[in-house]
Amino acid sequence: MNFKDQIDVNRLPEHIAIIMDGNGRWAKNQGKFRVFGHESGVLSVKDIVEGCVEIGVKYLTVYAFSTENWNRPIDEVNALMELLISTINQEAETLNKNNIRLNAIGDLKSLPQKCIDDLADAMNKTKDNTKCTLTLALSYSAKWEIVEAARQIAEQVKNGQINIDQIDEQLFASKLTTANIPDPELMIRTSGEHRISNYLLWQMAYTELYFTETLWPDFRREHLYEAIVNYQKRERRFGKISEQLN
Repeated sequence: MNFKDQIDVNRLPEHIAIIMDGNGRWAKNQGKFRVFGHESGVLSVKDIVEGCVEIGVKYLTVYAFSTENWNRPIDEVNALMELLISTINQEAETLNKNNIRLNAIGDLKSLPQKCIDDLADAMNKTKDNTKCTLTLALSYSAKWEIVEAARQIAEQVKNGQINIDQIDEQLFASKLTTANIPDPELMIRTSGEHRISNYLLWQMAYTELYFTETLWPDFRREHLYEAIVNYQKRERRFGKISEQLN
């Protein structure tokens, strides 16, 4: 029996977050430049998005470019930006056909203007789609996001818009870039690394973590389904004990 057939569609994670790791190593294994790995990784994104839509996952967030990635060699950064722009331009129509809404989080102002414009255009074209929301984390850092939320709240307190006593988890979460997205129930990281790398730190307080040795360009929907089957075998207690759940 394949993994898809083992999935209980009534207990799907509503939101899956992915750290797409291993493009560079995959390319090196092929004797190619790192950018070849990133280009091949786009095919994995397409297949995973289609896989999520196929079984009914409502939200998918992928870590496409972190703030730390700006420190990579300039040629690789430029190639990544060009790849991002071309992919966005090519895929907007496909997203609409599949009823997928495109979203983006992160310090988007730091991206090249062409990328900002194309991203805004694609998000506008897909804004009414309802089957699945694909969020790209671009120039994203969870620490940056948390500091920005704290700054917004401090500014509102300073201006008398809110009282200090009103600050709680709900208010803080409303200032995050993911304010309109449910927290992820499952986070998948490829390539064998076991860390979350400054990704959705607030949102993943109770997320189930799944790590696989598979490099991202080799990751396909059957790997996704395997991760979901693994997730569905876990007991999510949220601080309670098993007897309370049963």
